[in-house]
Amino acid sequence: MVFSPSGLAECVREWEDLEKNYQQIQESHRLYKQKLEEVTKLQDSCSSAIARQRKKLTELTSSLEECREKCPAARLSPEEAETIDEIQESIKDRTNAFFEMEAFLPKKNGLYLSLVLGNVNVTLLNKHAKFAYKDEYEKFKLVLTVILFLFSFTCRFLFSYRVLDALFNFLLVWYYCTLTIRESILISNGSRIKGWWVFHHYVSTFLSGVMLTWPEGVLYQMFRNQFLTYCLYQIGFVQFLQYYYQSGCLYRLRALGERHNMDLTVEGFQSWMWRGLTFLLPFLFFGHFWQLYNGITLFRMFQLPQCKEWQVMMCGCSYLMLFMGNFFTTLGVVYHKYTNNQEKSKSF
Repeated sequence: MVFSPSGLAECVREWEDLEKNYQQIQESHRLYKQKLEEVTKLQDSCSSAIARQRKKLTELTSSLEECREKCPAARLSPEEAETIDEIQESIKDRTNAFFEMEAFLPKKNGLYLSLVLGNVNVTLLNKHAKFAYKDEYEKFKLVLTVILFLFSFTCRFLFSYRVLDALFNFLLVWYYCTLTIRESILISNGSRIKGWWVFHHYVSTFLSGVMLTWPEGVLYQMFRNQFLTYCLYQIGFVQFLQYYYQSGCLYRLRALGERHNMDLTVEGFQSWMWRGLTFLLPFLFFGHFWQLYNGITLFRMFQLPQCKEWQVMMCGCSYLMLFMGNFFTTLGVVYHKYTNNQEKSKSF
């Protein structure tokens, strides 16, 4: 129960206590600002030192390569060759160490974040905050996946209204835009997301925006059911399947120390999924070829005499780009892992 003074003497005593407490707050705040300035100076010092050492390591790497080129293997003694190999291996480890360090240092935003947020520092300075933001990102994806699945099911089988379709596409635009911003922030905080799996969200944002502007008409109705069925499969079923199994696999690999703590689930296939998640590949490839089928369907529609909407060609190009990026990236990962496994089996 909060104390409420009733008499003047009690009010004066309460004020004196508050005055003492205020002095303590002022002192704590002064100390906080002092420490904050010290932390800022340390951050600048660390960033500068890392930049200088990285530059020198680059120069050293070039010098070591020149040594190898100028001195053939026959002229290098075994000790010299071993020394060069050890230094080069240490330089690779140093590069990874710098990446870990920079995840806790402020850095300049990339072009996209600068355009969206301006020059705001988005680096989270402690592990708890980083993990909390990463977990919130994963929960956001899961919740929106369920909502998008239910929404697409409603539009496909229950109601056929252009207004509902527009709301669904608007939700897709907002979802993918939000993903791109959050992923950029996570990358600034140490998440290692492969290039295409980030870029394909930009393509998906553009595609959803074009679908949103596609006016009601014969061609829209021709493609509508195919599009909504694709969304049910790709955005609903496959995305939920990937989240469920990838999150479990990542948790296991993190516990074994084989994955980085800031690694995320992705809407594709990466090398760390090779053990235990290869059963997802048929579902992924089916979704990729469905994107190709959507693109071919739209290109055929564009050739019809009654086609007047520019959205048909733009959507067709977007689906073709998604197919090529998803298919060849996944195929590259599978081929790379297969050849690595073959080399390991030969070495044994």
